[in-house]
Formats: sequence, structure tokens, C-alpha cells
Amino acid sequence: MKFNTLTLSQAVEKLKAKAISHAELYHDIYEAIAEKNGELNIYLSIDDDALKKAQKLLDTPLAGIPIAVKDNFLTSGLPVTAATKLLEGYVPHYESTVTKKLKEAGGVVLGKTNMDAWAHGASTETSDFGTTKNPRNTKYSPGGSSGGSAASVAANLCVAAIGTETAGSIRQPASWCGVVGLKPTYGRVSRYGVIAMASSTDSPGPIGKTVEDCAMIFNHIAGKDPFDGTTVPKPVPDYTNNLKKGVKGMKMGICYMDHPKITGTDVAHAIEKAGKVFEELGAHVDIVPMSRVLQPGKVFIPDYAIGVYTVVQRSEVSSNLARYDGIRYGNDRSIFSHEAQNRIMLGTFTLTKGYADRYYVHAQQVRTLYRKNYSNLFTTYDLLLSTPSPGYALPIGASSGDPLFGELQDILVEPSSLAGITGISIPCWIDAKTNLTLGLNIMADQWQEEKVLQAAYAFEQATDWNPWVKS
Repeated sequence: MKFNTLTLSQAVEKLKAKAISHAELYHDIYEAIAEKNGELNIYLSIDDDALKKAQKLLDTPLAGIPIAVKDNFLTSGLPVTAATKLLEGYVPHYESTVTKKLKEAGGVVLGKTNMDAWAHGASTETSDFGTTKNPRNTKYSPGGSSGGSAASVAANLCVAAIGTETAGSIRQPASWCGVVGLKPTYGRVSRYGVIAMASSTDSPGPIGKTVEDCAMIFNHIAGKDPFDGTTVPKPVPDYTNNLKKGVKGMKMGICYMDHPKITGTDVAHAIEKAGKVFEELGAHVDIVPMSRVLQPGKVFIPDYAIGVYTVVQRSEVSSNLARYDGIRYGNDRSIFSHEAQNRIMLGTFTLTKGYADRYYVHAQQVRTLYRKNYSNLFTTYDLLLSTPSPGYALPIGASSGDPLFGELQDILVEPSSLAGITGISIPCWIDAKTNLTLGLNIMADQWQEEKVLQAAYAFEQATDWNPWVKS
């Protein structure tokens, strides 16, 4: 057995029992990186001292486990580029709160993973350092913008990973790569030290081989941070405590299956089967009809979220990228890619006097309707079920020339991201011809990550879609 294929819980257990050594674990991971990274283009940088750091951490909760981190987290001693050459060569002098907490818990940042530049995209094709390929089928995209992190887990080039989601950027690549990705409630995990994209929706979260792995990582990164005023002082439970409680008596609603992009597809079939699995486990499952107007008991059509997200995200991008002016970071704004320039221009336009009310304010009003819709649905349902993406991973190159590629691929998760609620993607289907996967998106109201993890774990244990669970 190659030790790089171990899950986080297995690796921690074996290390603490001294059934394996750090040297053995890191040897297999470095060997896999040497063998696969050239083709897959996952890591932008590697910490050569990772093993040396790990060997001092056996008695910590994470026991020196190697963790891949998306390259928009500031990491002291390691470069951060956000996959843009504008930041090439920049080594931060301080640490993001997420990576600081991981290190304090005994995790080791093995390396920084490729992403869409500035997190602008859903395919990891806008990176200035080349496209990342999907380990399940290298002709296809891993998704994005956390495509490198999801691919690193899928290829066993780390034990677990960290990504960020603004609208689908954890759940969509997790779905396309066949791994588990948790998008926390907005404000549950600190954004301090994360290169900002859209500040009102950016949410760091774990990507793992199993639901338990994500719960273990989430235990250590969630919580109030004095450096981030959007985090909340709610107590952080041990998310692994109630994983095995099951779903008996829970009420679940299946959403968006009557959307024209979904009806009659493999996605609809997979989610329908997932609903039957939950019914067999004791949950009550209904179909939630879609509506073009806000109505009690119906899910608001996701299509409007495309325009809302486009306006809100571009507006916040234009503000956040204004600091990269060639003074602080060495490279000037001429290095901005075509995608970044497009987003800055559109965002600046929507915030211009005379247009802000027409576009930005109106978008925020529609955003409030999505929040109200979820609030209403969660008075009836414990959980809502859908899928992170309308289909399987798309071929590399599919995003070329499509300025709204990401928004269209994330159409089913944009409403939940705009509303700030939590969700998780877990494997629920595999196409035998292509080896590509579909994800089940399980959503709950704000601060209800325990319910999401509990249901995801029950599904994972009752099915055979996750290869790491039965290994």
C-alpha cells in the first residue's frame, strides 16, 4: 500500500500508533508529486522542509499531516501568487489565520496549489502558470477556482487540502474531481490573510478524501478571529462528534431538478437516487418545485443569481484589485490578465455614479430575495439537496471565449453562496466511459455545518461512490 493514498483520519491514526513514520508518508507523497505533477500542473511551490517540520509534530492533533493550500493564502516563508504573474516572487511576511490555525494544530503546509488567477474562473484555466488537469481524466478540467486543491486530493498528492469558495469554487471542483469539499457559512472561517476576491462571499474551507477528513480540518480552522470583523463569536463544536448520528427523522428537499439544464440528465438521475438512499436511511425527502417569483415552499429560480453574482462580484473585485498598483508588489497593472481587466472594468462601471443604483443596489436587493427564500425553506426542511454543477467536468478549453463560463457552471450554487449558507459536495455518481464524477450538494442554513456533515457522512457510508471510504 502506498501511504499517500491514506485518508487524513487513517494517516493520523497510523502515525500516532507508530504503524508508519513521517518519512514513509512523505516519501510516498513526494514520489507521487514527482511522477504526476509535471502532467497535472497542481503545485506552484513546494516546501522542501515539510518533512523536517512534520517530524516534530507527532503529539499534535494533526500529527504533522501534509496539507495542500490554495495559492491565495498568505503563508510565511512560502511564495503566494494567486496564480498571477503580477505577484510572482512575492513572499508574505505574515500568515493567514487559516494556515496559522492549521500549523498550530499540527498540520504542515506541503505546498501551494494552482488556481484560476485571482480566483477568477471555474476551470483553473485562467492561471498565469498554466492549466491544471483533472486527475480522473486529463482531457478534462478539474474545475475552479480551487481546482489545484481538489486535484491534489484526487491524485493523492497530499492528505487533505484547503480552498476558498466565492460561488462554487470549493464544491464545483470537488464535484468534478470526485472528492469532498465543504463550503462553510460565510463568517465561520476567517478570511484574514486570504487574497480578497469578493469580500462579501469569500469562504475558506476544507477539501478532503472523506467527509470525516473535512470535519477534522474544519474543527481547527473555524471560529472567531479578531483580525476579521466578519467572523462571528459562536462556539465551535467538535464536528466529528455527531458524524455517525444518521439522518433518521430529518426532512430534506430536492431542488432544481425541474430546471431545463437538469431535467432528464445524469445529474437528475443521480440526485433522485441519492434522495432514495436518504429515504432508506430514515429521512423524509420531498421535491421542492422551482418558481420564477418568491413563493413559500418553492425554491427561487437560480438563473437570476447569475446577474446578481456578476454585478456584486465584479464590483468587489474592482475595489479589491485597486491595491495592486505596481507600488507595493513590484509589478504594475499591465500584467493583469484579460479576465482580470474585464472584471475590473465591469465592476468599476457598476459602481459609477448614476449606475450604482441601477445595477449594484438592485443586485443586492435580489440577493436579499435569495436569503429570504432559503430562510423560508429551512423552516420546513433540515437540508436541501441539489448538485454543485449542471454536469460532469468539461473538456480543457471549453471555457475559452466565454466571459460567463464560471457563472453558468456555478448556477446551482450561486444562490447559496450569495445567501451565505453552508453546503458540502460529496461524490454521488461516476460515468463509466470517462471516469468523471458528479457531486451531491447538501445545503443547510447558516451555522448548521453539523447537519450537513452528518448527512454527508451517512450517504458516504451507505454508498460506494467514494473510493477512499471502503479502502
